[in-house]
Amino acid sequence: MTRTSETTPEINLSDPQYYFNRELSWLEFNNRVLHEALDPRTPLLERLKFLAIFSTNLDEFFMVRVAILMQRVEAQVDKVSPDGKTPQQQLDALSQQLRPLVTEQHRFFDRTLRPLLAEKGVHILNYMDLNQEQRRYLQHYFEQRVFPILTPLAVDPAHPFPYISSLSLNLAVLVKDPVTQKELFARVKVPNSLPRFITFPADIEPVDRNSVWVGVPLEQIIAHNLELLFPGMNIQEYSLFRITRDADLEIEEDLTHDLLVLIQQELRKRRLGGAVVRLEIEASASQAVRDRLMREKDLTDRDVYALEGLLNLKDLMSLMAIPLPALKDQPWGAAVPSRLRHLNDDTSDLASSPEANEDIFSIIREQDLLVHHPYESFTASVEHFITQAAHDPKVLAIKITLYRTSGDSPIVKALINAAENGKQVAALVELKARFDEENNIHWAQRLEQAGVNVIYGLVGLKTHTKVVLVVREEGEAIRRYIHIGTGNYNSKTAKLYTDLGLFSCKEDLGADLTDLFNFLTGYSRQQSYRKLLVAPVNLRDRMLALIQRETEHRHHGKPGRIIAKMNALVDPQIIATLYAASQAGVEIDLIIRGVCCLRPGVAGVSDNIRVISIVGRFLEHSRIFHFHNNGEEEVFIGSADWMPRNLDRRVEAITPVEEPALAAQLRAILDTLLADNRHAWDLQPDGTYVQRQPAEDVPEHDAQTEFAMQLQQ
Repeated sequence: MTRTSETTPEINLSDPQYYFNRELSWLEFNNRVLHEALDPRTPLLERLKFLAIFSTNLDEFFMVRVAILMQRVEAQVDKVSPDGKTPQQQLDALSQQLRPLVTEQHRFFDRTLRPLLAEKGVHILNYMDLNQEQRRYLQHYFEQRVFPILTPLAVDPAHPFPYISSLSLNLAVLVKDPVTQKELFARVKVPNSLPRFITFPADIEPVDRNSVWVGVPLEQIIAHNLELLFPGMNIQEYSLFRITRDADLEIEEDLTHDLLVLIQQELRKRRLGGAVVRLEIEASASQAVRDRLMREKDLTDRDVYALEGLLNLKDLMSLMAIPLPALKDQPWGAAVPSRLRHLNDDTSDLASSPEANEDIFSIIREQDLLVHHPYESFTASVEHFITQAAHDPKVLAIKITLYRTSGDSPIVKALINAAENGKQVAALVELKARFDEENNIHWAQRLEQAGVNVIYGLVGLKTHTKVVLVVREEGEAIRRYIHIGTGNYNSKTAKLYTDLGLFSCKEDLGADLTDLFNFLTGYSRQQSYRKLLVAPVNLRDRMLALIQRETEHRHHGKPGRIIAKMNALVDPQIIATLYAASQAGVEIDLIIRGVCCLRPGVAGVSDNIRVISIVGRFLEHSRIFHFHNNGEEEVFIGSADWMPRNLDRRVEAITPVEEPALAAQLRAILDTLLADNRHAWDLQPDGTYVQRQPAEDVPEHDAQTEFAMQLQQ
């Protein structure tokens, strides 16, 4: 009898058990955001900020992700996600996991933060707790400022149920007619043209001697003056509620000849609102009111969130304006990058004297420049680069991609100046940037009116890459200067997001960006680039090859090491390739801020993979990809996460950073992030996250603080 040798069965790396659900992973991320509010180490007003961010995130999640799942259920689409869940199963799991988080958020605000704020002189009062003087003032305020704005809407056979806009605050009111004894339903919209919290003038007696700010929710002022809106009626009940509608634009680009017109039409539809996907209502509301709203909006119990206390906690963000710096993060001034410190600080002078100081182009010619925002100034680097290009008589052309930009963008103004100065200016403005479509249309039209060549995105693809190309005449030659970034050309978010940018005038990168812009603005079947990794052309294949190269090194007994930082990791093919690398012995550290569908620490599959998430003062937005390559390290930065949409359905650009000093700087950034034990969370094999807590004898390492302090020196 022949004895067969035992072999280890091959593991199916596409097995659903090795993948976390994308939507549930996002909830885990928002839970980490909520934890920043719960954490007593976070300054008090910053804790309010994180409660507001949690709510804002949740609104967008329902408007897009939950709405898509509900559409699939309605269309009876049973295709399962990589983790093996149908759309209905995902909706059920989301509801089950989300409710405790929302309950915790509201309970914590009401029972913990409000009393702590009151101790510091910040009083968010309920109307019932006001004294007579305060009530008289608010009644007068209501009569003079609020009452003329309000429009009570009856609901009866002659008055159909009114349209309710998404995310608006509303009062459902039950009144009884004393003559007919009939109970009637009405809706009163809380006007968003007034502040959410109404404060008192200085001559009103404060709550206590330490009072700094005292406010009352607007909806409570309206609720306690309803008799003026319904004279002669008996007010039986009032309940605050809020609905969320589907806001995902359905853009059939192949059916239109004008993308701008199509987006404008879809935005009008969004304003009218899609299907209702969530109802938030005060827990004290009667079952009759709740049933009425559910019936009118075609909702089930799964879609209803009964909440204690204030609704719409994202309005707490307005309290960040209270002048109590001791209750906020210590302010940090962004440092001017050391190589740029002797440049002219006033870019307005560039128009009259563009070469008054050494220009930024000569600095880039000396050596590539890497900038790290918000620790290094966006204004003194990126904005200076584009502004100087706009006024420099040697600059012939400027080309830029704009995905999201600020409402008073200095960059847009510089592009307009450049066009007025006779330069060729091309701007690809992505009209499909979710929730920024209207803002982008406004700026695109402004640019177009100034003579800028504006391209409104591409059919079938979002342009998410963040790149600038400046063409400059230097003697008998033409030189191309480039900026490739991980973040948007937005001066406001540049103060809140961590991002990286590379300035260079290397010929191969300039040639690649020229080819990329020709693809974006004209007709091109460009299939290869000299240095850039470009989606949807070669980015997926190159990333897979880089991971597989580390696997091959391990197969040949050489070291294998990958460190990657990004916003999200979702792509099943990338994940399976990382699993194969782990099985070969490649050591893999992933810094994933948000969604991560990879399951680390699974025996025989991902033993060598570790995943952390950092949620702190700044939104971690930079993307860095580091490959050991048997000692000949390669490091990349760019705009793309490892998600199917970034790899296949967006235009993205990832650039190598080849200067040894800059590559070492990026590796140091990664090492600092991996050593964080203040804001870092370790992803567990079961999908939960555990926040790192330094032992008593171990110093605290807060990566974001360390980056800021390094540049302040």
